[in-house]
Parts: sequence; C-alpha cells; structure tokens
Amino acid sequence: MGTAAQNGELWSSHARDWAELQEGQARAVYQAVFDDLRVREGTRLLDAGCGSGLAAQIAAARGAQVAGLDAAAGLLAIARERTPAGDFRQGELEELPFADASFDAVTGFNSFQFAADVPRALREAVRVVRPGGAVAVLTWGPPEGMPVAAIVNSLRPLAPPPPPGAPGPFALSTGNALSDLLAAQGLEPELLRDVPFTLRYTDLETGVRGLNSSGVAERVMRHAGVEAVANAHREALRPFVQPDGSCAVAALFRYVIARRG
Repeated sequence: MGTAAQNGELWSSHARDWAELQEGQARAVYQAVFDDLRVREGTRLLDAGCGSGLAAQIAAARGAQVAGLDAAAGLLAIARERTPAGDFRQGELEELPFADASFDAVTGFNSFQFAADVPRALREAVRVVRPGGAVAVLTWGPPEGMPVAAIVNSLRPLAPPPPPGAPGPFALSTGNALSDLLAAQGLEPELLRDVPFTLRYTDLETGVRGLNSSGVAERVMRHAGVEAVANAHREALRPFVQPDGSCAVAALFRYVIARRG
C-alpha cells in the first residue's frame, strides 16, 4: 500500500479549510526555499506532495513551469484552480508519473517523511530531476523547545496505533538525519537552513478549524471522534491565545537542498 492509498481520502476531507487556514502559514518558508533554489523564469519545478498548490502558485508567479503531485484529489482540485497552467497529477511519491530528468528542481514541503517508503520516494525525486538539478526537502525543526510541537503532539493520546515503522512528524528533524538520508540516495547536500515562522489564527475556534483540517487529524477523528479531536486542539492552542483573542504559536521548519551529481 503506497502513500496515495493511505492518505488521499483523509487529506481531501477538509481541503478548503486546509487551503484557507493552514497552507498559507508557510508562505515565507516557500519563498525562502525558492530563493535558495533560484526559481525564476523557465525553471521546471515539481512540487511532490503539493497539497492545494500554494507553493506551486508562488513558483509560477516567478515564471516557473510548475507540476505537482499529491495523494488527495480534493487538494489537487484547488491547486488546479490556483494555477490552471500547472501539470497537477494524483499519485504516489514512490512512483512519480513523470519522465526521467524532467525537472530542474523537485521540492517536498513536509511530504517525503510521510511516504510509505521514504528512500524509494527520494530515489524517484532523483530520477525525475536532471543531472545537476536540485532536490529540496523540508520538515519540522527539532521539537525540543519548539512551541508548535505541543500542537503537533496533542493528538497522540487519541490516535490509533501507527503502522509498524511509521516515521512520525519529527523523524527527520534532528541532527543530520535529513542530510544523511538525501546523501544515501546519491544526492549531494549543499545547504541546510532553519526558518522560524509563526502559526497565526484570528481566534481560538478558527485555529481549531485549521488544525482539524489535516489528514492526520481526520485519521484520528475516525478513531476517536470529531469532538475529541477538536477539544484536544482547543486545549493545546489555549496557552497561545493573545490578549486580542488571536492565537500565535512559534514554529520552525528545516530544509536541506541537495544536488544530483
């Protein structure tokens, strides 16, 4: 069973809430990665695990020729609305439906670590990027001392048992785990960068709605119930409510850019 079979339906369940409330939280991080990749007019870019297509939309605004792959039909529908000229396909990270050396760069924003077979998914990224092209992989930063880790971990007590060997959200977050994994697939890591950002919501209930929109949350809802998940997110967010009623949670993303030899 591959990534699409496991995750596609789950991540389609609240696609509009994800697109409107969650995806844009990482806009500055996408921009930072594209700056380091030198994405510009004519760059052929694949966003693997593209979600509802915000990163692809940003790259297209820079003049890139964009393609995207995701497991979730509901998210892909929004990606196509945002960038009609993009080539968005539903499928597996482990079996990318693109020809060898099709792209100048491949990005994976918080996606590769959730593949059913992470090394195989990265080998596919290497296959479809041209020699000398770049692969950029982003994950959460180290969880120790990161406020958003409390939010990410808030559903653990409610979640069904994970499949054997399931990596978890912080599997590639510490030490050289991400760089070493890329190097093992024949890539040459050239840059590792941490980018701080803040999850922001206009109020507590909007924050709960945003957090409930992930496929991870949907999986737990089907096991423990919608209200249990909403309450867990509500209590996790409550310490981050500001005097004006908004919510602000400090977070950190880490990314590595590596190059195909």
